[in-house]
Amino acid sequence: METLKVDLGTRSYPIYIGENLLNQAALVQPFVTGKQVLIVTNETIAPLYLEKVQNLFSKFQTKSVILPDGEEFKNLEVLNQIFDTLLEQRFDRQVTLVALGGGVVGDMTGFAAACYQRGVAFIQIPTTLLAQVDSSVGGKTGINHPLGKNMIGAFYQPQCVIIDTKTLDTLDDKQFSSGLAEVIKYGLITDFAFFKWLENNITALLKRDAEALKFTISRSCQNKAQVVAEDELENGRRVILNLGHTFGHAIETGMGYGKVLHGEAVAIGINLAAQFSCQRAWITEAQVQQINTLLETMRLPTKIPPEMNMEKMLQLMQVDKKVIAGQIRLVLLKAIGQAEIVESNATEIRVVLK
Repeated sequence: METLKVDLGTRSYPIYIGENLLNQAALVQPFVTGKQVLIVTNETIAPLYLEKVQNLFSKFQTKSVILPDGEEFKNLEVLNQIFDTLLEQRFDRQVTLVALGGGVVGDMTGFAAACYQRGVAFIQIPTTLLAQVDSSVGGKTGINHPLGKNMIGAFYQPQCVIIDTKTLDTLDDKQFSSGLAEVIKYGLITDFAFFKWLENNITALLKRDAEALKFTISRSCQNKAQVVAEDELENGRRVILNLGHTFGHAIETGMGYGKVLHGEAVAIGINLAAQFSCQRAWITEAQVQQINTLLETMRLPTKIPPEMNMEKMLQLMQVDKKVIAGQIRLVLLKAIGQAEIVESNATEIRVVLK
């Protein structure tokens, strides 16, 4: 097992990475604040891992809530199922919520924890690659709105993150590739050596080699933890973690939540950001192709869906958390491994979206 730390002073917490961690009750039980535990999972994950996780908390008063699976259910109505269970069971301010699942479960459980009785403890147990390398770390929680993705939420840090790499054995190829988009992002924004490692280890990763996977997850979490430690509330540098996301979120919203996976939308957004960076003469056309080759080899899309026209994209990009005073903030690449936050406008963006 490897242990990393997200260094946030009194809100610091560990990330545990290893195989079969869902069998280690002694690892997770110290992070339960009281005697009550609510496990939040979904219909896909519950048959696979719920019983195991219930056993981790067998010494506590434990209940579970099973949500429908999918990005389209990341909304207020479904969030209320968590609050309904908490209130029906008369759980108090010492309850600990446990997020067992992918990014949707993690985001919703964290947001529920931030809101219930003005804040209770929660633990992240991510079961998808995307959640393990990205959404479970850093304290971003929230839900979607029909007009914009993740527009309702809170920064709220977990007590710990338990990454059992064996849970990836049951992840389908499409979801696995979706997670790789966020992995590639880290190489592009801050870690050129990691980007080169990914290029050289594509085959091992796609075969889900255990050592390659563990290194990928660890290196990704290290990169994210470092950025989050520098800027927890995204007032500055943390924005670089959104490479491809402003374009990607617009695609997810415009296509209808769940139609395009988050990582797939981010991959398309990364391609657009690379083209934009080339337009500014920061990276070369050859480097744009190098980035796209890696994305496509990881079985990720790079083209905007034909259903998304330019004006629809621009309209949705205006409803984004990174828009300030009408200016769209984008993350571009000064080089592979070096990100830059820029302000742009509709005229400039139209050239890239053609």
